[in-house]
Amino acid sequence: MAERSKKFRLRIVTPAKTSIDKDVDMVIMQTIDGQIGVLSGHEPLTTVLDVGTLRYYDDEKIERVALLGGFAEISQKEVVILADIAEHPDEIDAERAKRAEERARKRIKDQAEGLDYLRAELALRKSLVRQQLVSGPLTSEKTKA
Repeated sequence: MAERSKKFRLRIVTPAKTSIDKDVDMVIMQTIDGQIGVLSGHEPLTTVLDVGTLRYYDDEKIERVALLGGFAEISQKEVVILADIAEHPDEIDAERAKRAEERARKRIKDQAEGLDYLRAELALRKSLVRQQLVSGPLTSEKTKA
């Protein structure tokens, strides 16, 4: 039996741009059903993405991207993500994300008449993901998985 290649293609596409198009070793992403890890040779799957941080491993390096909704199509040789928004840490304004969190928390707390609670909660989750991404890697991410 032939040895399969360790790397596979990761493409992240948004309406504005192709955010990532490269070969990687592993991808971990947040779906609406929980986290999923993908290695080369993964069974084909299409899934809905949740708001969260995608991590991809490239040799010894771990990179992170905020994904704010979308879809992932996984095949044995490629992961294609069609994301509503994909942001790299250097693209995020931490102060703006903090202000967005404060506004969302205030709207939820005040429960003003006509409040779209789901929209306010989504805004809060997006601001928290952005802040987490710019705050640096988690302790568990400092070593290769």
